[in-house]
Amino acid sequence: MTKHIVCFTITALMALNTFAQQFDLSAELRPRYENRHGFGTLLDTDKDGSNFVSQRTRLNFAFVNEKMRFKAVLQNVRVWGDVGTMSSNDKATALQEAWAEAILSSQISIKLGRQEISYDDQRIFGNVGWAQQARSHDAFLLKYAPDVNHKIDIGFALNSDLQSNTDNLYSNAAGYKAFQYVWYHGDFKAFGLSFLALNTGVEYLENEGLSNEKQTIDYMQTIGPRLTYASGKFSADVASYFQMGKSLDIEVNASYFTGNIGYKINDNFDIGIGMEYLSGKDMDDSDSEIKSFAPLFGTNHKFNGLMDYFYVGNHANNVGLTDVNASIGYKKNKVSAKIMPHFFSAAANVFDGSEKMKSNLGTEIDLTFGYQLSKDITLNAGYSKMFATDTMEILKGGDKDENNSWAWVMITFKPKLFSHKIE
Repeated sequence: MTKHIVCFTITALMALNTFAQQFDLSAELRPRYENRHGFGTLLDTDKDGSNFVSQRTRLNFAFVNEKMRFKAVLQNVRVWGDVGTMSSNDKATALQEAWAEAILSSQISIKLGRQEISYDDQRIFGNVGWAQQARSHDAFLLKYAPDVNHKIDIGFALNSDLQSNTDNLYSNAAGYKAFQYVWYHGDFKAFGLSFLALNTGVEYLENEGLSNEKQTIDYMQTIGPRLTYASGKFSADVASYFQMGKSLDIEVNASYFTGNIGYKINDNFDIGIGMEYLSGKDMDDSDSEIKSFAPLFGTNHKFNGLMDYFYVGNHANNVGLTDVNASIGYKKNKVSAKIMPHFFSAAANVFDGSEKMKSNLGTEIDLTFGYQLSKDITLNAGYSKMFATDTMEILKGGDKDENNSWAWVMITFKPKLFSHKIE
């Protein structure tokens, strides 16, 4: 990693001396201890949970002048102990971001390269910042902002495994072969309106093993609006998305809806209540059609409980979910805290053999705490507990009567190492 840092620093400083109007060099170091005892799924009977420390380390380079923006983020993600104390072999370092943006006018720019894509509440597109590795895409964006209240982004991605002279079947390492989308956002006094139309293609081998097999890309469309409202101490938002098209030669017909209300009681306390519905498929449904909504590239850890029982690498093409939740938040000076219960139920029918189960999956309670130690140092901690039902056991396996819980402590250092501006 040291060699990469030296090379990046030399290159960046050369750019600074020649062209830059502003150059910033910053860093991040974020170790996180976790005690997982039924995280993501119910713990098996009489099994022990796990304890570990993961760490994200980043070096961020940002360069801006009148006609260009540039950013590169060198990232190392590890678990403490995964490299020997005297090992010289460390392969955990990669570029998390590496993009440049050409500013064509005050209204239009184009952005190319490895970049985070994040819109609205991050339900469909998010940077997944909680995960130590986060998420970024290799993409091209055309950005148009006719005025301060309106934005339109048009995005394209095309993925391949290697440079080749012939067409090779893509491994779908990114989760898709290609995508195209249009995103609009407008601010209208107290209201905000967004609209997303996303076309996602997955490549596969049609008629695999037969003489007429061929490479095929099926496209699924995700389309919908999001509306926000904020006035005084009151805020609200609603969103609805529909999915259609095909995926791996299977028809898609799925839907999503959410609604949330928030109220700021005073300078220190706020409360909220919300509901989210993601369509699913009955366990006894023999129809091949995909009826389960997929949140695709969203920051799914942010939704449906912090214990990641749903849509964080799991629960795909399942019975869907209804999540009714509430929250009480506190913030004063350097301290913040929140308690948030979630009441989960299946959106489609669950069966244990021929017996139809109750839709109730369980209740999760999340407690979080934050403290700003200094300008560049933040301490966060949390504890979550899952009270699961027999229906959850049918879906997840494991033992609902185990102490299914999760505790974590994280400290984040974000120093600004260097900043230089030429007027």
